[in-house]
Amino acid sequence: MIVEDDPKIAEHLNGFIAKYGFDVFTADDFYNLMDTFRSFRPDLVLLDINLPSFDGFYWCRQIRLESICPVIFISARTGEMDQVMAHENGGDDFITKPFHPDVVMAKIRSQLRRAYGAYASGYGERILQKGGLKLLPERLELRFGYEAVFLTKKEADIIESLMSRHPRVAGREDLLEKLWDNQTYVDENTLNVNMTRVRKKFQELGINDAVETVRGAGYRLLVTWNEAEES
Repeated sequence: MIVEDDPKIAEHLNGFIAKYGFDVFTADDFYNLMDTFRSFRPDLVLLDINLPSFDGFYWCRQIRLESICPVIFISARTGEMDQVMAHENGGDDFITKPFHPDVVMAKIRSQLRRAYGAYASGYGERILQKGGLKLLPERLELRFGYEAVFLTKKEADIIESLMSRHPRVAGREDLLEKLWDNQTYVDENTLNVNMTRVRKKFQELGINDAVETVRGAGYRLLVTWNEAEES
């Protein structure tokens, strides 16, 4: 699914990608994009930032409420902060305009392999459990007892890392590498901000002090609640 309000660029992308056998749809309603998204159910979205009404960051957040399909931003904005914002709002990659179509195809294939192909984690829904917690990564949902909260993709990735590493420490560098492929665009505060959001999600479930900061190393999940529930 292509979301680009410049008709020439959209047409160019559509024609080039379709040549490789992809079923391509170009959105033309920039005010009801989620209706289009639900109808087309894309496996990947190419998303411009500057759009009528709401910008691409907003629409990416809306997509992340319903889907973890790869989202690649395409924008004339070249600032590092724009690229940070793209990742912060749920994007998986960023391409600056002007671009070479072969680069676009290479990034599309890379994201599809990661999400569905050779690099995907496998078929079927994954469920991670620890100390009464239940994480459903594909649903972007965290459950504890009868309560549930919905997560952003970054929050789900962080919690998955914490649960997978428990009782070991999830290193800062490992988290950065998992969440943002190119660490050049991420400063130290970015991970801190995301970790604060993760802690708030645990608090919404009634779990305080769920994540311990291990100075100089990273973060550790403190499973001190209802250990017996894990079985």
